[in-house]
Amino acid sequence: MSETIVALSSGALPAGIAVVRISGPATRDALQRVAGPLPLTRRASLRWIRNGGGEPIDRGLVLFFEGPTTVTGEDLGELHLHGGRAVVGACLETLTSLPGIRLAQAGEFTRRAFENGRIDLTEAEGLAELLSAETRSQHRQALAQSGGSLRRLYEGWMAQLVRARALLEASFDFSDEGDVASDVADAVRPALTGLVAEMDRHLAGARRGEILRDGFRVVIAGRPNAGKSSLLNALADRDVAIVSDRPGTTRDLIDVTLDLGGLPVRLTDTAGLRESEDSLETEGIARAQAAMAQADLVLLLSDGEASPDISDVPDRRVLPVRSKRDLFPAPDGMLAISTRTGEGLDDLIAAIGTAASNAVGDPAELVPTRVRHREIVAASRSRLAAVLVDAPPDEIFAEELRTVAERLGALTGRTGVEDLLDVIFSEFCIGK
Repeated sequence: MSETIVALSSGALPAGIAVVRISGPATRDALQRVAGPLPLTRRASLRWIRNGGGEPIDRGLVLFFEGPTTVTGEDLGELHLHGGRAVVGACLETLTSLPGIRLAQAGEFTRRAFENGRIDLTEAEGLAELLSAETRSQHRQALAQSGGSLRRLYEGWMAQLVRARALLEASFDFSDEGDVASDVADAVRPALTGLVAEMDRHLAGARRGEILRDGFRVVIAGRPNAGKSSLLNALADRDVAIVSDRPGTTRDLIDVTLDLGGLPVRLTDTAGLRESEDSLETEGIARAQAAMAQADLVLLLSDGEASPDISDVPDRRVLPVRSKRDLFPAPDGMLAISTRTGEGLDDLIAAIGTAASNAVGDPAELVPTRVRHREIVAASRSRLAAVLVDAPPDEIFAEELRTVAERLGALTGRTGVEDLLDVIFSEFCIGK
């Protein structure tokens, strides 16, 4: 981090305003070279921005933030310019021509914030999800995580382990002191048993976290010409899939993500389920069956003919739907729709929204949002539960607690995450 980085941080050009951000040890010098005397820290100053030859680039606001109390933990500068490509290009060219300054890589500002202790790894991941959030629930979850909700939970767990370990170590380091109990292991066991139960509850919400992050998976299934592609187009309100009277038109999976009541719902159109000798159609049917096996909800369409057998999908995840309501009556109590007239579509959307809402549960509950979180918590929980059952001597008990606490430290980035950093921060855009 001896280099100073610079990037456009305000998004695609052209735009009304462009924000060029600078971070690192050469920030002060860079601002002085392009904008004259350094402005007062955290005060906006209207200046002419000039290139190396003294020619004006633009007139805009200049701000300086003195480290380490900045978002990156370093000296930080911002130039607020008119958002034209030529203006921003000339500004970046001027700044990168100065010694020790280069263009930032994707996520490098946030990575410096992490490495300088301004945020932890769960907060950094929350920022990445905040940038990609498309629905209200995703936004709410990402905002809470970027604000430290998961960090506080995981650090609370680590604090419990550290306290239990400290009591154990005191019991054999100061056993001759009268105020140190000899049965500390029995005293800390109930609290650690409660911690295992808390981890279990957290892991039980893993699927809800995946749904909030990636979407509630709804697969549209049925025989050829049951109206699956027409339904997908109707729900997406645009022509996503080809609709034809010819059976077997859909060969591959077609995905569309919708926002239903603030929840992300991922709809998948599939190949018609039937016996076929066509190799391409057979492959499409196999993919349809695989998608149904992984779906949170299967909309099983029928248009008067018998529905195909999907006995490998649990009944609780199947919603029978009679399509072509304008042509074929539906049995009593069965949801019926017509994509031609629009009848029943509002009821179907409401049913999908209810299923998604039930699957997510309370969106305010803290749940693991990534596979990385789930795997680390599960491994830590298993080791802690095992040591509680084995009841080893206090010295080994304390060492096991240290190991579990270190493993949990990987959640926040305290330990063992160096190999993950490039992957995590590459999710960000350049300038963030």
